[in-house]
Amino acid sequence: MENKNKILVIDDNRDICTTIKDYLQNYNYNVATVQNCRDALNIINQKFDLIILDIMMPDMDGIEFCKIIRDKISCPIIFVSAKLLEEDKIEALSIGGDDYITKPFSFRELKARIESHLRREHRLQNKEIYILSSGNIVIDILANEIICNGEKLKLTKKEFELIKFLIINKNIVLSKEKIFDNVWGIDSESYLETVTESIKNIRKKIRSLDKEKSYITTVYGRGYKWEVKDEI
Repeated sequence: MENKNKILVIDDNRDICTTIKDYLQNYNYNVATVQNCRDALNIINQKFDLIILDIMMPDMDGIEFCKIIRDKISCPIIFVSAKLLEEDKIEALSIGGDDYITKPFSFRELKARIESHLRREHRLQNKEIYILSSGNIVIDILANEIICNGEKLKLTKKEFELIKFLIINKNIVLSKEKIFDNVWGIDSESYLETVTESIKNIRKKIRSLDKEKSYITTVYGRGYKWEVKDEI
């Protein structure tokens, strides 16, 4: 049975691309590979379901590539890299990555991560609620867009999901751990600090379009909650 999920692998190591492709094709994934980000930009509009992206590449690295495409592409992005520093992982996840796997990695683990993200995407696409609103903010779940005061917020995928999760649970205090588990997933290699960094970025972006309302409240020692004054 043909797997309809289409995956793009971007890595300057041709052998890694070939090995990943051969492995995933055994499970009927439709896999395309490129060895540099410039070539990836030429095919990125082919509606991939997931991207596997190396960081250290010549000409344009994976971080720069992710920054370029993230506002236009909503599919999960799994970074793969030999870079082990926590700062590198936080940067990759803060600019729109959904996961981070360090090299060398097992193909079984990679497949498990892919399946986890695709399951999460499937659940999101099958939600019965498509429009959420709060204050001057409207979320169009199907379009993966958030409008603030009539203008589209430029968000990473995780920032979008974080706002959606907070609004769905508005006026409820959510711990960083609960936010992390629901937005990044309990199987992610991200760090709790990524939640704090993402909320800081969200506040800055919302404030640029709406200076009248404060949406995300910090409840010290407990977490965060979405609340808008005079809104039930």
